[in-house]
Amino acid sequence: MENLDIRLIKTFLGIDSFYLKCMIGFVGSFLLTFLTIPKIIRVSYKKNLMALPGDRSSHVKRTPNLGGISIFYSITIMSSICAYELFSAYIFLFSAIIILFFIGLMDDILVVAPDKKFYAQIATALMISIGSNVRIGNFFGILGIELLPYWFSILFTVFVFILLINAYNLIDGIDGLASGVAILVSIAFIWTFWRLGEINYPMIVLCLTIIGSLSAFLIFNFSKKYKIFMGDTGSMIIGFLLSFMGIKFLNLFLLLSSSGMPIYHLQSAPVIVIAILIIPIVDTLCVFTIRISKGKSPFAADRNHMHHRYLRLNLNHKQVSVIMVLENAFIIVVAYLFRHINIHILLVTIMLLGIIFSFLPILILRLNKYN
Repeated sequence: MENLDIRLIKTFLGIDSFYLKCMIGFVGSFLLTFLTIPKIIRVSYKKNLMALPGDRSSHVKRTPNLGGISIFYSITIMSSICAYELFSAYIFLFSAIIILFFIGLMDDILVVAPDKKFYAQIATALMISIGSNVRIGNFFGILGIELLPYWFSILFTVFVFILLINAYNLIDGIDGLASGVAILVSIAFIWTFWRLGEINYPMIVLCLTIIGSLSAFLIFNFSKKYKIFMGDTGSMIIGFLLSFMGIKFLNLFLLLSSSGMPIYHLQSAPVIVIAILIIPIVDTLCVFTIRISKGKSPFAADRNHMHHRYLRLNLNHKQVSVIMVLENAFIIVVAYLFRHINIHILLVTIMLLGIIFSFLPILILRLNKYN
């Protein structure tokens, strides 16, 4: 049993305080990112480790693209200190992040074949779904489907992880968009986890470490003199963590009390998660549909992303990012306010809103043309 004096000292210092963990997680993550990025930029210029403008990129200059190193560094250090319960409860979580870090770093420096990245994503998804049992086991009545067979649950979870990791990677085409969306998503999950009790406090701390790191990263991402991108290293890790949080949120509604009844009940939980992640989901679905309809590979780079359409309105990167983050926030609010209506009606509503926002710039351009 812990000595009384030690317990009193801990109480006085607030070591066991959830709020202190939140503060340390956020501030520590912010400072680690803020202090390490300048060094990464300096090394990138010395070693010529740059991202070149391409078909998908909206940039015209060679730019350092190793910001993901700092994001990985700060999030893993601060979450392992302030949310260590996650790594002890989900023993494959840290291993999965490490794999994505190295495959992303190799891609940012040397360019890795797409199939190798795909295999790494499958491996991490299998590790977390089988090894740590973080999987989608229920459809909550969507299409009349409830409980899923174990084997299908694993396959579907792997598919979702891969979809969301790559969807998040695809929106990382302009300054501030991927980071802004991830910050909004993390804030939304903080709100949902907070409402569902103390069991979720480690998840809240994890969200805050992500927000802290990306807030510091945004300062440099928007800078003209010290600009840096997060690269595949950052986008894959963040995409993976956002996927992990979404599935963890769903699993809360499958917890049963001693009487066998659900502790929490929200049939629309899957739609809430879709609403929170709507921008990368809709953007990926629309882009893939357009490419396939033109007879192209769904993975071929082009300029048909949602942010490309908004850029055609003569908006700058910051304006487009703010607009798209606000659209995502609007859809989250709609999903939350109408969370108790029929799940299929809510799902269709959320998806339609996402598609409308995606193609809104085209409508605006046509209206301006006729006027």
